[in-house]
Formats: sequence, C-alpha cells, structure tokens
Amino acid sequence: MASLDSFKARKTLDVGGKSYTYYSLPDAEKNGLPGISKLPFSMKVLLENLLRNEDGRSVTKADIENFVGWLDDKGKAGKEIGFRPARVLMQDFTGVPAVVDLAAMRDGVKALGGDAQKINPLVPVDLVIDHSVIVDEFGTPKALAQNVELEYERNAERYKFLKWGQGAFDNFRVVPPGTGICHQVNLEYLAQTVWTRSETIDGTEVEVAYPDTVVGTDSHTTMVNGLAVLGWGVGGIEAEAAMLGQPQSMLLPEVIGFKLTGALKEGITATDLVLTVTQMLRKKGVVGKFVEFFGPGLYNLTLADRATIANMGPEYGATCGFFPVDAETLDYLTTTGRKAERIALVDAYSKAQGLFATRETADPVFTDTLELDLSTVQPSMAGPKRPEGRVDLSAVKAGFAAAMESDYKKGGELSRRVEVEGEDFDLGHGDVVIAAITSCTNTSNPSVLMAAGLLARNAVAKGLKVKPWVKTSLAPGSQVVAEYLAKSGLQTDLDKLGFNLVGFGCTTCIGNSGPLPAPISKTINDKGLIAGAVISGNRNFEGRVSPDVQANYLASPPLVVAYALAGSVQMDLTTQPLGQGSDGKDVYLKDIWPSNKEIQSFIQQNVTRAIFEAKYADVFKGDAHWQAVNAPQSETYAWDDDSTYVQNPPYFQGMHQKPDAIGDIKGARILGLFGDKITTDHISPAGSIKAASPAGAYLTEHGVAVADFNQYGTRRGNHEVMMRGTFANIRIRNHMLGPNGREGGYTIHYPSKEELPIYDAAMKYKQEKVPLVIFAGVEYGNGSSRDWAAKGTNLLGVKAVIAQSFERIHRSNLVGMGVVPFTLQEGTSWASLDLKGDEMVTIHGLANVKPRQMMEAEITYADGTVKKVPILCRIDTLDEIDYFKNAGILQYVLRGLAA
Repeated sequence: MASLDSFKARKTLDVGGKSYTYYSLPDAEKNGLPGISKLPFSMKVLLENLLRNEDGRSVTKADIENFVGWLDDKGKAGKEIGFRPARVLMQDFTGVPAVVDLAAMRDGVKALGGDAQKINPLVPVDLVIDHSVIVDEFGTPKALAQNVELEYERNAERYKFLKWGQGAFDNFRVVPPGTGICHQVNLEYLAQTVWTRSETIDGTEVEVAYPDTVVGTDSHTTMVNGLAVLGWGVGGIEAEAAMLGQPQSMLLPEVIGFKLTGALKEGITATDLVLTVTQMLRKKGVVGKFVEFFGPGLYNLTLADRATIANMGPEYGATCGFFPVDAETLDYLTTTGRKAERIALVDAYSKAQGLFATRETADPVFTDTLELDLSTVQPSMAGPKRPEGRVDLSAVKAGFAAAMESDYKKGGELSRRVEVEGEDFDLGHGDVVIAAITSCTNTSNPSVLMAAGLLARNAVAKGLKVKPWVKTSLAPGSQVVAEYLAKSGLQTDLDKLGFNLVGFGCTTCIGNSGPLPAPISKTINDKGLIAGAVISGNRNFEGRVSPDVQANYLASPPLVVAYALAGSVQMDLTTQPLGQGSDGKDVYLKDIWPSNKEIQSFIQQNVTRAIFEAKYADVFKGDAHWQAVNAPQSETYAWDDDSTYVQNPPYFQGMHQKPDAIGDIKGARILGLFGDKITTDHISPAGSIKAASPAGAYLTEHGVAVADFNQYGTRRGNHEVMMRGTFANIRIRNHMLGPNGREGGYTIHYPSKEELPIYDAAMKYKQEKVPLVIFAGVEYGNGSSRDWAAKGTNLLGVKAVIAQSFERIHRSNLVGMGVVPFTLQEGTSWASLDLKGDEMVTIHGLANVKPRQMMEAEITYADGTVKKVPILCRIDTLDEIDYFKNAGILQYVLRGLAA
C-alpha cells in the first residue's frame, strides 16, 4: 500500500528522461521534521524508509517524529521502529536452512488450511552459493578443478534442493557455485545504491526510487555499507521474516561518528587500516550501534578500502560501518559495470535527498565520535585468537611468545622442534602451516591483491621459496579478481609460490581449510605443537580455521605470502630475513615489498569495466556442473526421509491456529556455565564432524562413511545433525566440569551426576520433562549470524539464556526461536553467584512479560538455599513479544498467513 505521507514528502524526480516517485527528506523537514538534515547519513536512510512505509500500524507518524527527538537524545531513548529492507542476501550455509524453513512453511500453511502459494518472498532474495568449497587440493594447477568436482559430489542433495527453490519461489535467485563470495558479488553486481520498484499509488503505476538497503544471513553483509548501501547481518530467522514482509523490529540506534583525517603512508595496506579501526572501536564499545565514517580522510580512501572497513563491522561489534555516497561511489559503480541510467539516478537522487557527501559537507550530529589520523597506521596483524587483537607487525614475535606463556602454558618450549615422520623437515611452535589468501575482508580490494602478486613476483625473482610445511591457497572473492590477476601476469608468480587458485568462495576463514598433509597433522597433534595460520580473512577464533591450528593471525594478502616464505610467526619480519635468495644473500621483507606507485599502475592497467561486464554478463547461468543439476518442479518439496542433508524441521508440527499459553520456567536445570565471549562458532555446529560425536554417530547409523561426513555447514538443512552438534565445539569450555572447564561439548546431568555430551544430557532432560537454562559471561553469541546457534539451543530444550551481555544478532535470534535472553545486573555473574551447575532455576511472570522488563530468577542451591537474583528480560520490543508468545517468529508469520 502507498504511504500515508503525513509529512507531504512524496515528489517526482526526472532523470535521463524518466520520472521517479520518491519521498523527499528536505520536504519532510519543511513539513514538520525540523533539523533532520543534520542527522547522520545512515539515519537519513532509516528515516526515508519510514516515510515511504508509513501505514499507521507498523510505522506511525509518531515513529517518524522520533527522528527529530533523536537529535536531542542521540539514540539513547531506545525508540522502536519497523525497518523494511529493500532486499535480502544469503549464502548457502545459512540459505539452505532458510529455504528448508520456507518449504516447511508451505507444508504448514496447507496443514492449517491455507494456500501454499502465500509462502513466497515479498522482496527480492539473492542466494549466493559460496560457502561449500573446501581446500582439499592446493598448490597445483589442477586444484580449482579438483575442488569443484569434490564440491559437487558432496553437495548434490543441497544443490538439487536449492535449484528446486529457485524454480518454486518467486523473487528468489540463486547465484551458482564458483562465482564468488556473496559480499563481493553483492558489492560488484547485486547492490545498486539506489533501488527502484513499480508500485501503484492512487491508482497509477509509478516507479519508486529509494536507498538500496539489505539484510543478509551472513554477518559480513555489512561490507556493502562501503557502497552506501545500509545493511547488516541477521539470523536466518529474521531474514525469513523480512522475506515474508515482516518489518525488522529495531531500536533507533546510537550512531558513533568515526572521523578520518590524513592519508595512509607508503607501504600501509587497507588491512592494516581495518585492523586498527577494529581495535579502536572494540575498545570504544559499539555493540548494537551504527558507526558512520566522515572527515577529510574519507576522500583519500578508495571504495574498496571503505568496503574492507565496512566488512569487519561484526569484528568491531557494530551493527554497521556506513559510508555516504560521494564521487568515489559513482566512480566505483561505473568501473564495475553498472548501467549508465542507474549511475545517473544514484547521482541525482542522492543530491536531491541530501545523501551526497563532499569535502564541504557539514559534519552530522553524532551520539559520540572518535578520530584516526590515517598517517599513524602501522603495518599490523591480529592474533592469535581475536580479530581485535591487533599488534604492530614488529610485535608479532613477542606477542606469540607471550601467548605461549599465558594462553598455551608452554612458555619454556619456544625453541622446541620435532621431526616430521617421512619428511626432511622438522616442525616447531608457531610454524605457519596454513597461509591463505581467502575471501571476504580483502578480496574486494585490488590494492592488496596486486600487492600480494607483486610481492610474489619479487620473491620469485630473488629465488625465495615457500617453506615445505606451509599449506598455501588463493580463494578470490570473485571471478573478476582471478581475471585481473591473470591479465596482469601476477597469477603466474603466485602459482610459483603455491598460491594457485583453489576455488571461489569462503574457504579457510570459516574452517573450509581442508585437511593438512597427514604427517604434519599427526606431528602437531602427537607432539602438542601450537601451530600457526596466517590468513587474509576476518575471523581467527580458536578452533575455527583448522582443528590442528590454535594460533591464528589475520593479515593483508602480501603479508600472507611473506609468512609463507618465512614459515613461522616466531620471526620479526621487520628485522629478520625471510630467507636466502638464489645468490645466497639474506632477503628482507623491505627488499620485496612493492611501492604504492607500482601497485596503482597495475590496478589502472588491469582492473577495467570490461572485466566486470564480461564476468557478470550471465551470472545466474552457472557452469556445466550447475546446469547438470536435475531439480524437481513442484509447489511443495518432496522430502526424502533417507536424506542426511535436507529434512523437514519440527517447528510447525502439531501447530494450532492459536498459540498455546506461555508458562513459567519451573525447576529448570543448568545445561552449561560458559565464560566470556562465547562465539556463535562455539554454540553453532561448524567445521568438521567428528566420528565420535553425537552427530557422527547419527551419520554412521544412517550409513554415511566417515570420509563422506562433509562438514556441519553443508548439513544445516538437517536439524537432526545440527542439534547434535550444538555446543559441540572442540574449544568450548563448560565450567560445570571443574574450575577451568573441560574442552569440548560436555556437561553434567543432575541429579544423576553423569558426565555426558551436551546433546545426550539434553535429550535425557527432555525425556524427564525438565526445562533447561544456560548461564554465560559477557558478549555471549558474538561472531557470525548463525541461526543454528539459536535453533539448536531451542531444539535442545533450553528455555532461557542468562548472560552478562549479548551480541546483537544472537540475542535477536534467541527471541526468534522462542528462547528468552536475560542479562544479569552490572557486577553480577554466575561466578559471583557461586553457581556450580547443580542448582535449579525458576522464573515467574513470562505469560505477561513486557519489553525489557526487570524480573527475578529464583535459584535453588544444592543445599536447599534459595536466592532471588534480579535479571533484565532482553525481549526488547513489542514485536518480539508477539514472536515469543507464538513460540517463534516463523510460527507468528505462518499463523498470520494461514488466517
């Protein structure tokens, strides 16, 4: 329906002989919204969204007026709005379960007597298959072809299902495997900065223009904010609701202005910059807030640099890191092959709306600000465990030594080396066994990729070689990258060092690093070595990159190549040689590091509009493998009971038109006592499936050979596998099992005191009809937007999670699955409450709970003592209350569509 347009903002804009309807922010300011021109650019995008969607119910006049109030309260008032993104972006790990849920909803609607065709995305949805390629083969010219073959062998069922979805659902497109990572395909092709759609207003069909906005099922959806597209990661649960026309319930955010001044010095990369920004913003504390970049330094950054910073929004904890439209935005749209009429529209629309930034633009009003002089950025890496753990390149060696002492308790072993059976080399702590130029953070950025190629060329010319224990790989973010590396001749030099193409997609950074050579893996594990990985990704959590590697470092692509040559993080690359050249002389990093001028020359010669136009000319067609996938054509999906990849989930089974009454949580047992910064990687199944795990046992029982287990990410369409893998991460520590906890997904069942895998204990409690709760520390659920971290929690029977604080996406996902998030009062923790895990927990009053209501947890200790603990219910909005009362957001939507 057309907007109520209380502020008389609807106007027309003529561009290139075509007329567009739009909702004018300057006119709205004149007609009752004084001062809104001073808002941050990102807030203006939100405001336009509400002006265009004002319906008196999900968006009211008062909601819009709150933007004027924001100029005074600067986001601290916590006003709720309903935001409708222009579109939804998915990758296949998170996309498969979302399409599974849509298919199940079609069955559910039919069961309630409704029309299955009502279950269709109402906004455009693009799913990019990019998370399933694994680096099995590497270091050979055949690596790409062999990895593609293996990918299709392993994922035939999933790809058949996705191809069915492409045919069954309207507004749903699939970008086939081998195209690139979703964020870069989004940046280079899908995103438009200004979106348009046909709409009927007052009986006339018009073309409406509005800012491109997006929510995505990958937390790094934030990357596209570099192109002035407001977007962030959500769980698959929220994404499905957005697809089905539900507004995204959110609070008007605080907006932190990040002022950039100066320019990067010679030899400093975008990766160095983003690691510095990440560290600064984590220290500042921006969880749940918008970050917006401004200042004169902004105009010294390429759009690719901006996208690199925007990508790591989840790492610095913000909802997004936004950059406004400016001349650089238009240049990028031109270079990447966008149509001339779209570029003209972006230019005209942004200027008409006050959304176009120049050096003369007045600074917006922000909640708070911080500042960085770009000239102060130093060569950097982050590790060995956290993306915000930035250190100067010169301090990496000392930092690893400190971690050996404090984290790994092996400080006296720094010089220890052990023989590798059957090889003519030995291994030691800190040896780099994985060096991966992997997708995501950097691969939108030609400057760091050209730098890697030029450094490789210079290293080859000097006669340097990669150490024999290093697994090298190059997985670009798109085929465009491979094309310009090949065109420039630099791929040849990368190949000579083993950085052959291994695939297009998200590989090492999400644990798709593939197995290490068996002798190396055996030596690491048998001898207890703390092996290292240096990757150009954005996540270096423990247990994520490889089960064999504990010390993981984030670095720029040229530094990835440099560490492959050096072979160890126990080296200071600023003072120690990488190795000896063919002339026997020491070669230092400074000897082979390319100049900025040389890098820019290669970019200008080789990164052209023609490449983008050619590579995206027929992007949905796919290669011969994809075209050979034979998918059924039907309204509902014919579930295969024997499939171990795709199963009909239980969320809608036995569901009635009216929801059951909400009851109190009575006599709940504690499933886990977890520490600080438990990531969604710890909670949600990810990486390889162990044969001895509950998920491995399930697959074995269903006739799947261990070699064919694949990984959790590819089996996200099967709830039976996923719930068994929830809380099964090899690095998670449950403090119910001793003061420091035991690594791995174990707990103690009470009152039997039996030590069990968490899944087995949860099923035992379910049989006993005992509800469960979890206690945790600060930033519970940080990391990727993994819907299974919430779905698995729900299916294990957990009714509430009581933590000191939550990461934004996971809190929302828990509510979306009917699990209540609670926070303890400041200064209170499960440790200060002296919890051991044998207590019982009761929470009254959930039937009539209000948003952000203070409640009490009644804790009964083993000795009979009862303590009442204040807790804050983190169901934050009225919409979330509705979701909770329906046992989840999908059930709420389904009941509405079936009515």
